[in-house]
Amino acid sequence: MEQRLLGRSGIEVSRLILGCGNFGGIGSSPAFFGQGTPKDEALRLMDAAWELGITTFDTADAYGGGRSETFIGEWLATKGADVRDRIVIVTKTFNPLDEGHDHGLGRARIHRQLEGSLTRLGIEHVPLYMAHDFDPGTPQEETLLAFDELVRAGKVGAVGASNFTGEQLAEALELSFLEGLTRYEWVQNGFSLLEQGDRETVFPLCHEHGLGYTPFSPLAGGWLTGKYRRGEEPPRGSRMTQRPEPYEEYRSDRVFDALEALEREAAQRGVSTAGLALAWALAVPELTGVVIGPAQVAHLAPAAEAAGLVLSGAERDRLTRLFA
Repeated sequence: MEQRLLGRSGIEVSRLILGCGNFGGIGSSPAFFGQGTPKDEALRLMDAAWELGITTFDTADAYGGGRSETFIGEWLATKGADVRDRIVIVTKTFNPLDEGHDHGLGRARIHRQLEGSLTRLGIEHVPLYMAHDFDPGTPQEETLLAFDELVRAGKVGAVGASNFTGEQLAEALELSFLEGLTRYEWVQNGFSLLEQGDRETVFPLCHEHGLGYTPFSPLAGGWLTGKYRRGEEPPRGSRMTQRPEPYEEYRSDRVFDALEALEREAAQRGVSTAGLALAWALAVPELTGVVIGPAQVAHLAPAAEAAGLVLSGAERDRLTRLFA
């Protein structure tokens, strides 16, 4: 699988990135800790992803209340140096690891949380570390100072920003320049055929500053897989039966019209709707890599389709217009 340099970090990531947010839970939500993808299936998923050529695994300290990092650490411990040396781990901090209130991007907390992540992952250095969300309660300068200290200490290779607006990111980049601190080298926000707001606000900053961009939710919480149908109830166990709030806006005839058109386009190419949606994301030039979040090995099939499907610029733009 193709690898690309992530911004100016000097670190290469695979075009498809294994999102491990389902390992031992569903994202950072304490209500689902201990649920999600069990350890045995997570281990099989990592094996299958590696066989597909995926060398970048994306996690966070709070995913599954720490279970995600633990599962990855146990998987790494079974592999030889030839695998361990090629795997690029991305982890993040901001959210609490339990139902308490310990969260944020304060300097002392970042140092403490990284130590916990390194212990669970069984490594001494994490290549890529992220602010998992913007922290309005902590000055950005304090957060950037903590990240700068970790990079200088050799515990972190590069840092990035997740769930930041363009304005928040611009402020952070300016502070890094003025104070001589480690800067964010890439962004990780939601981006898909159904969510393209960053084109106007974040992409210009990526172009100006040479930042990478590795979006999560390229299938919009399952909406771009074909599982949600006009006039039908969501499938049992789907995101729309567990955490529907972020996706309620998609329940409209306009969206269903676009989804049905995408399904026809996929059928013409002999691929799944999800495979075509991922191929579209890989064809967007600003995207360094795309984070996919399969819950089981079978869910990697669209990723394999996308890896083998190269869209022309005209094809990409036609699909984009379906969702305009």
